[in-house]
Amino acid sequence: MSIVARTTRTPIYGPECHGQRMSYEEFASAAWQEGYQYELIHGRVVVAAMPNMPHFTLDRWLNGRLQKYVELHSEVINLVGGPVRVIVPDIAEATCPEPDVAAYSDFPLHLPFDDLDWRDYSPILVVEIISTDNARKDLERNVELYLQVPSIREYWIIDPRESADRPSMIVYRRRGKNWQKPIHVAYCKTYTTKLLPGFALVMDPHKR
Repeated sequence: MSIVARTTRTPIYGPECHGQRMSYEEFASAAWQEGYQYELIHGRVVVAAMPNMPHFTLDRWLNGRLQKYVELHSEVINLVGGPVRVIVPDIAEATCPEPDVAAYSDFPLHLPFDDLDWRDYSPILVVEIISTDNARKDLERNVELYLQVPSIREYWIIDPRESADRPSMIVYRRRGKNWQKPIHVAYCKTYTTKLLPGFALVMDPHKR
């Protein structure tokens, strides 16, 4: 008599899970279908389409600018990347938005990769690039959520809705427990901040 080994297949979750309740542990350990973006907001899965190519190129441009700054000023920020998972503390239902770009200060790069966990580290700067089909997420929802993360000093919103070749930016700066009045940076204008001494961002993705 032959014995047939039984294998247990790991379930793969996909866009049909939009709105489904999950704990952080369930969300973090789940296998997700590729081709979509997944977040856990107030204990429910939020599914969005993958960004389009203009979104990708703006992401690459900004990541490149910040990475050059890391190479010169690692004492200010020493890790830039995205998307990352940001844990919002003191909320009864697990909430972890995933900004397109984030910058960390004093990230423990010396630790073994297996010892790293999203819950242990939080950025000082987060950036979202608006998707035309879901602008409210970045303009409203995330303004509130990122304010609740004490480490985040600034929140940048890149706005390519008029044209990805001529983006503008909205900046929220923390003052105590609140955001200051948002700063609007028009296309081709330059943004500087005390958070990143010596950094200047010209709002023109065709300039390197």
